[in-house]
Amino acid sequence: MSNLAIVILNWNGRNWLQQFLPTVIKNSAGADVFVIDNASTDHSVNYLREYFPAVHIICNSQNYGFAGGYNEGLKKIKTDIYCLLNSDVEVTENWLLPVLKLFERDENIAAIQPKILDYNTPTSFEYAGAAGGLIDNLGYPYCRGRVFEDTDTDHGQFNDETEIFWASGCCLFVRSSAFWEVNGFDERFFAHQEEIDLCWRLKNKGYKIWYTGFSAVYHVGGGTLNKQSPMKTYLNMRNNLTMLLKNLPRIQLLWVLPARMILDGFAAFYFLIRQGPAHFWAVLRAHFSFYAHIPGTLKRRQKRQISSYFQSKWLIFRHFTK
Repeated sequence: MSNLAIVILNWNGRNWLQQFLPTVIKNSAGADVFVIDNASTDHSVNYLREYFPAVHIICNSQNYGFAGGYNEGLKKIKTDIYCLLNSDVEVTENWLLPVLKLFERDENIAAIQPKILDYNTPTSFEYAGAAGGLIDNLGYPYCRGRVFEDTDTDHGQFNDETEIFWASGCCLFVRSSAFWEVNGFDERFFAHQEEIDLCWRLKNKGYKIWYTGFSAVYHVGGGTLNKQSPMKTYLNMRNNLTMLLKNLPRIQLLWVLPARMILDGFAAFYFLIRQGPAHFWAVLRAHFSFYAHIPGTLKRRQKRQISSYFQSKWLIFRHFTK
């Protein structure tokens, strides 16, 4: 058994596997490589068996989404550390070493992410994680190097190692013991922000989440859901509210959740003007789904919630009024 398993979740991503899997194998000596297939219909599994016989394949019976797909597949992988890697990611030489050194340095670190750059614009940070995830006092996720849709150019300003709030699911290293201690991903999320919820629950347990800028990967982004997809709007809105209800301390929950309801109303009309009625309806559907799942979400609240959860205040107002 290797102490590190690189695990790629695949759903009809044969083209991504063909493009990026060779580099993963080449630059990941000593690690086992797995592909969890979410019932693809593009012959991904046959392709892997023919061209990558050394890759371990786990076949899920249906498309469980990102959260459920990983939960199902990871149950069958015995290792100390998982690296959950998107199929549309190009890894670099020696990308594993800085991460493994961090894990060895502090056993209380449960999850780590590398620097995530844009595959199509290599000098820019990529939306999904950039240089480490943070969250503001209203529960809006953002990153060092990315605030909402705006991404920064990489000038080496984040070539550091530091504690963060959440690590991106695009390239997420996590101790298997910690992952299962908090029962893995919340499968109700299906996709989007499930890694933030996971990291929040890990922090509630007393674990640390870290970033290392001495390891870098390049992410294409939008490989499964395009950024303009109403489904992406729906999942992000619904899952963010669910995450807040699960993890916010009670005092903050009493005012943050009502504030977010109001702001989501403004967001709905913003989407209507900028992106059309499909996104407006996606926000409404997200809220209806959130309300329907409130009883189940309350049952999943942990006994302890960290009080100092945010790193910035009123981010949305400062960003859109600058």
